[in-house]
Amino acid sequence: MDLSILLPQFGSLFITILAFVVALSIIVAVHEYGHYIVGRWSGIKADVFSLGFGPVLFSRVDRHGTRWQVAALPFGGYVKFMGDSDAASGKDGAAITDMPPERLRQTMHGAPLWARTATVAAGPVFNFILSILVFTAVMMGGGKTADPLTVGEMKPLPVAEVGLRPGDEILSVAGQALPDPDADAAYDDFLDALPREARLEYEVRREGARLTVTGPHLMPPLVGGLSPQSAAFDAGLEAGDVITAVNGEPVVSFSELKDIVEGSDGAALALDVWRGGETLQLTLVPRRTDEPQAEGGFRTEWRIGVAGSMAFEPATEALGPVEALGGAVGQTWMIVESSVSGLYHMITGAISSCNMSGPIGIAQVSGAMASQGAESFIWFVAVLSTAVGLLNLFPVPVLDGGHLAFYAYEAVVGRPPSERALRIMMSVGLTLILSLMLFAVFNDLFCP
Repeated sequence: MDLSILLPQFGSLFITILAFVVALSIIVAVHEYGHYIVGRWSGIKADVFSLGFGPVLFSRVDRHGTRWQVAALPFGGYVKFMGDSDAASGKDGAAITDMPPERLRQTMHGAPLWARTATVAAGPVFNFILSILVFTAVMMGGGKTADPLTVGEMKPLPVAEVGLRPGDEILSVAGQALPDPDADAAYDDFLDALPREARLEYEVRREGARLTVTGPHLMPPLVGGLSPQSAAFDAGLEAGDVITAVNGEPVVSFSELKDIVEGSDGAALALDVWRGGETLQLTLVPRRTDEPQAEGGFRTEWRIGVAGSMAFEPATEALGPVEALGGAVGQTWMIVESSVSGLYHMITGAISSCNMSGPIGIAQVSGAMASQGAESFIWFVAVLSTAVGLLNLFPVPVLDGGHLAFYAYEAVVGRPPSERALRIMMSVGLTLILSLMLFAVFNDLFCP
């Protein structure tokens, strides 16, 4: 057997597993640290902070008496507070029965309701905070597109020499003035109205003078980005590729490519792809994709999983921390909103249940995002952190949201649920979670 054939596969698998473990470890560490630090602030003592399960590889005890440890199975973590019988915060009745009041106050089971609520809620809250901080940093680092639209750097394209230069301010394209880039509908109409020609006339301002020059189509069929687990990613397309023809018919704009894919009805498409001066032939099959809509709900379209890009890298200007923070909060809320909407539409049967991914699918996406660069991977970690925070808030026993529901009951009734009721509900919750995990793994293995 030729090992050179297997090595790339092993390398890809290693990257996938490593990216998944790194992403999960960061998210779990932040989540559990939220429980730990708010518990400590609230007067609840943590006996163990563990990253991972199973045999302990490394541990140390800090000055507060908490054992910090790294375990062999890096697929989760937990904080075990004083008085807990296990990592799921079950009550150790024998240990707390004879505790003096001041010691009992330091346990999750003897602390005031407000302290327990704050400690449990802190895990998901810290996940949301992590997402917002990451989104803010990425947005500040990337800046925002300069206004007016200005050429930063021309991208490699299979088009003859053009007149656009870095620093040119774009005033109009093919006789159409540029609309406000924040007016999404107007900007979409502007792009749709551009002639489907490989070369267009641009009116630009260069060093104070207005000039008319030629340039490539503003939105050529250029692969600006790839969606993980998409037809394009699986077929081997890469960011920077230019799709020059589909089924032998030339394409010169991204909107033209989009129309062909949406009208394919799932039929295989033969692509001519320009990459670094060479032309490659690739074949892929568009996949049905359920896409969230701004007005709510979902729409099913045929997609290959590529994002478009301008013919040049736009110049950027600094984005202030307040503006970036606002955008980050909006991004986090959008993920929460679309996730809840997606779950609702899957339950009602409006969209396919294959939209739910399990650990295998998440690992594959982790590897795919890592392969596209550090920024893509970091962004994915923030998205996943939001999803983990949201999932933990669902009012299902075993999850943080289930504990918060018990505390809400206690606040209203004046006493916690009985031990027997708690055991039954925890068993039901665990069954639900395991069933959901099995269903998600089934999706990973058998959904197209």
